[in-house]
Amino acid sequence: MSETASEREFYEDVANPLDSVEEILCANDWVFDRMTEDELTVQITGKMGEYKLFFQWQEEYSAMQFCCQFDIDVKREAMDEAARTMTAINSGLWLGHFDFRENTQIPCFRHTTLFRGMTQTSGADHIEDLVDIALAECERFYPVFDILSRGLPQNVADLSLAQMQVSGEA
Repeated sequence: MSETASEREFYEDVANPLDSVEEILCANDWVFDRMTEDELTVQITGKMGEYKLFFQWQEEYSAMQFCCQFDIDVKREAMDEAARTMTAINSGLWLGHFDFRENTQIPCFRHTTLFRGMTQTSGADHIEDLVDIALAECERFYPVFDILSRGLPQNVADLSLAQMQVSGEA
C-alpha cells in the first residue's frame, strides 16, 4: 500500500509528544518513568500536596491523554457528595475535568488533547501550558478533595467555601 503525500506530511508533522514531555520534565528537574514508548509518569510536589502525572500517547488519533492524580482518597461515605461537587466544579472549567481514576476513590484532573498538525516546538508549548493549567486547577481545588478525604463534612457550606476563588496569598 503506498502512502499519499498528505499522509506523509501528517506523519512528519506529528512526532510522539512524550519526547517533548521528557524535555519539559528534565527542564524542571523532575524524575520521571517512561514505561513504554507511549506512556510516561512523574510524581511532583505542589504547594498543597503530591501529584502523580500520567501522559499517554495514542498515535492512531494523534492524541495525548493527560491525568494529574491527587495523593488523597475520598472516603467511601463521601463519594456521592464528591460526585455532586465534581459536577459543580467541572461546569466552571474551560479545559479538562475532574473525575476519579478507574476503580478508585482517587480524584484526578484529566484532559485529552489533539496534536494533529502540531510541530515539535508548538507541541512542547502546548504540553507546558497543559501541565501548568492542570497543576493550577488541582492546587485550587485541593482543599475540596482534602475535606472529602476525611469523610462527609459536618457542614456542607465548608465545601462551598473551599470551592471559592481566592485572591492573593496568605
